[in-house]
Amino acid sequence: MKIALVHDYLNEAGGAERVLRVLSEMYPKAPIYVAFAKQGTAKKMLDERGKRIVESSWGWLLKIGRMYSYLRCCLPWVWKSVDLTAYDLVITSCSGYIARGFRVKPGARVVAYCHTPPRWLYGYDTPTGANRQWWGKAFMWVVGPFVRYFDYQSAQRVNTWIANSREVAKRIEKFYRQKAEVVYPPIEMPEVRRETVAKRGDYYLVVARMVGGKGIREAIAGARKAGVVLKIVGETVGAGIRKEELESRNVEYLGRVEDKELAKLYAGARGLVALSRDEDFGMTVVEAMAMGTPVLAFNGGGYKETVVPGKTGILIEGTDAKTVAEGIRRMEQIKWEREKIGQWAKKFNRARFEKEIRGVVGA
Repeated sequence: MKIALVHDYLNEAGGAERVLRVLSEMYPKAPIYVAFAKQGTAKKMLDERGKRIVESSWGWLLKIGRMYSYLRCCLPWVWKSVDLTAYDLVITSCSGYIARGFRVKPGARVVAYCHTPPRWLYGYDTPTGANRQWWGKAFMWVVGPFVRYFDYQSAQRVNTWIANSREVAKRIEKFYRQKAEVVYPPIEMPEVRRETVAKRGDYYLVVARMVGGKGIREAIAGARKAGVVLKIVGETVGAGIRKEELESRNVEYLGRVEDKELAKLYAGARGLVALSRDEDFGMTVVEAMAMGTPVLAFNGGGYKETVVPGKTGILIEGTDAKTVAEGIRRMEQIKWEREKIGQWAKKFNRARFEKEIRGVVGA
């Protein structure tokens, strides 16, 4: 059986790219088709593993500046240029760039692992927040109906849907009228020495891309009000949060760090702060818990599926500075059983992911 993998595009590395990496290791002979691939952490991660990456015929244009964002109205033609008629099984890892609508042969099976239907297309927070601006709304008024039609029609060509959370499964049913199996993403953290885990620091941690929808500004304000140190890990993306916004007496911005260093930061933190208001799943939350670290998260989206209040963390109802600060103070009052937190996170391990994916895919 000839298998191909498809992914939206390769730019910055996030949770979706980690899932893609695991899929590429599960199906090592499968080439990876993308709309475009910029030189960056995501492409490097796959290049280092010798993966064959194939760009669409639009790739050269989409890589120029932020053309990939401006040309979303051209997505039907981008994906129609991708010829997968040589393959019997196509597994697509899709989200905001609608990695569907490619050409397949009659009888070929298409399985979609969906991180979320396009957030920008259905009114959810986006990295830049452009869809909340007047010009973003004008753009959506013009191209939205056309792209939504393509999104819906291409969704009907998928044989099997897999969602990364119950939250996303609800969105798939709402926007595509399709049922989806839920397979949580694989969580992998490097081993760290036991004495490192036992030695907790005096800081709270945020791990996210530096964009508006991730609650970075709210976490900074809440930590300042609570009087605690906040360390922030993550790449700056496009027109996201500016570096000067991260410069504060209680904030240490670390940028992108290697996985081993990230594991140590998780292990040393008093808690992880995760304030995205409608998170699709939230892999960083489970990564923190895998290191025995409790989580302060907004009570919404995928966080409701991973955080057990009082046992693995706290869910709060708002993201204003006062509510976040109160949440941090509550975190300080609880004697967390860190080994039990780590045990809970093991249910999201890679072996479980691979078994469930193969069970659904049948290959």
